[in-house]
Parts: sequence; C-alpha cells; structure tokens
Amino acid sequence: MAYNDRFIRACRKQEVDCLPVWYMRQAGRYDPEYRKIKEKYSLLEICRQPELAAEITMMPVRKLGVDAAILYSDIMNPVASIGIDFDIVKNIGPVIDNPIRTREDIERLKPIDVEGDLSHILETIKLLDKELEVPLITFAGAPFTIASYLIEGRPSKSYIRTKSLMYGEPELWDKLMAKLGDMVITYLRAHVNSGGKAFQLFDSWVGALAPKDFERYVLPTITRIFAELDDLDVPKIYFPGVSSGELLPTLTKLQADVIGLDWRVSISEGSRRLEGKFAVQGNLDPYILTAPMDTIKQYAKELIDQGTEAPGYIFNLGHGLFPEASLEKLRELTDYVHEYSAEVIARRAHVH
Repeated sequence: MAYNDRFIRACRKQEVDCLPVWYMRQAGRYDPEYRKIKEKYSLLEICRQPELAAEITMMPVRKLGVDAAILYSDIMNPVASIGIDFDIVKNIGPVIDNPIRTREDIERLKPIDVEGDLSHILETIKLLDKELEVPLITFAGAPFTIASYLIEGRPSKSYIRTKSLMYGEPELWDKLMAKLGDMVITYLRAHVNSGGKAFQLFDSWVGALAPKDFERYVLPTITRIFAELDDLDVPKIYFPGVSSGELLPTLTKLQADVIGLDWRVSISEGSRRLEGKFAVQGNLDPYILTAPMDTIKQYAKELIDQGTEAPGYIFNLGHGLFPEASLEKLRELTDYVHEYSAEVIARRAHVH
C-alpha cells in the first residue's frame, strides 16, 4: 500500500484524485470493539498505554477507509502537566478538582513538561508514525475552550464564570490565555517532532462569544499559537467549534492552512467569509447520520458539489461523532464521498 497523502494535498490546496475524508471523534464509542475496550479501561488509562492508544487510533482507518488518523487522546491531557487535577466523568465530561477562580490559581499554573509528564503521548505518536499509511493528525484544545473547563470546573452551557472572569478581570484573563497559549505551543511542537503529520486546534466552545469579544479576548492568543508554530512544515487546522460562523471573518490573518466549519454555515459561504484564504474542512451535521442512507448521501452530495469547486476541501463532520452513530453507515458514507467526488473531479478536469 502506497502512502496516502490525499489529506495533506487538500490541506495545501493541491489537486486530489478524490476528496479526503476523516471524522472528528472517529476513534470512539460508535465502534462496538472500542466500547469493549472502554469496559476495561478509562480514556485516561488508555492514553497511558501507547500500544493500546495507537491500536484504537488505527481502528477507524482500517474499518472506515478514512484518509487520515487522529490521535486517540483528550484535549484535557496536557493540563495535568501544568498543575490541574481532573477526571473525565461518564456522561458529564471533564471535571476539575481545583477549578481556577483567583489570581493565585492562575499564578500557580506551571509550564508544561511534555517529555516528563506526557511521554506516553509522544510514544503513541512515534508508534503510529511507523505503522500508518495515512497522515496522523494530532491535536490540542484551544485556550478558551480549555479555560472554560478550568474555570467552570465542568462542561457548561452558559460559561457564566468564564465570561465573568473575562469581562470583569481582563488582565487576569489575558494572563491565563498567555499561560494556556504557551502550553499549547510546547505541546503541539513536541507532537510534530515525534512524527505528527498535521495538527488541529480544537476551540469547541468559542462560538459562545460575540465576534468583537473573540477578537479582544481570544484571537490574539490563537494568532500567536499559529505564528509561533509557523516554522513546522505540517498542515495546521483551526476548528472554532460549534456556532462559530459569525467568527469566520475575523480569522483571515491566521497563519493556519485549514479552517474547520460547523454545519450552520455552508462550505461556499464559509469560504467566502474566510476570503478564500484557507482550505476548509467540514461540515456535515453529525446527527444526519441517524437518517436513512439516501438522505445522508443527499447531504453529502451537496457538500461535495460545493467542496470540489476549487482545490482545498476536506470532507468531515461539523462536530464529533456520537455513540449512536453506525459503523456501517460511516463506511458507506466514506466510500460514497470517495467515489462521487472522484467522478466530479474527473468531469471537471475533462471540461478544462
């Protein structure tokens, strides 16, 4: 099997034979084999076992035929190294033992030690680099999204404590963003040095902010992260998470290659708001996967028709897979995207 670089080519807006496909949370609970492993080990226990984490990372590549693997990990992993105690609680998500509420809490955060505290994650990346025939995407949680967990103490719908720190103590907020920015930069650089072939910065919840607040309180740190990692010769993806369509016009100066879109904005409109400066990735509503296969294909066809108008489109969901998704439907969808997009691309080449 030759190395499949379709994903990397699309990130760089180069020609491809068909559209690359991968799915956020593609290594996960929709897979019965993975659910069995989870009966024995927690997510964090799996992350500490490089062979097992690597095996889970590779499962969807074999089962679905996707064009990229995404590291089996969690956005909370690096915060353990800066002095935060947390657990991932079933049906809740990350729960923090010592939430950040005061200046002292922020000052106590120490610099990340990736080699010392997170060597198991680097080990997993090295194993995958040897085994995979598709690119490995690694990732980090972006500062706002991580901060929202650290401050609220658990997932939130309103982000009330996060926003009161941001609006009420902007200087403290900036200090926290700077520390989390440093953490992300060091962490992602170590990933690429260990063999990661691309990375994605997940800002799942930053769509909770108005564009002007995003520009004031978050964007400077996001800009710095991509600027400081600009020397790394791998595709860099920023995913501003759900409900982030209004933020897209603020992103045009980022030194990123790809912007991930959620399903509330079309591929064409998303590209327009980004001034055509980036490859785009997305943006099927994951819950469409509950529909009959014909409906799923109809939605996929629309994305493919828009995504093939110019090079630089990666087929994905607008957020992560959910446990009730069907492995069979995902496999069929992946095949459909490859087959139908190959036809469209061949037809367009023929016309030109």
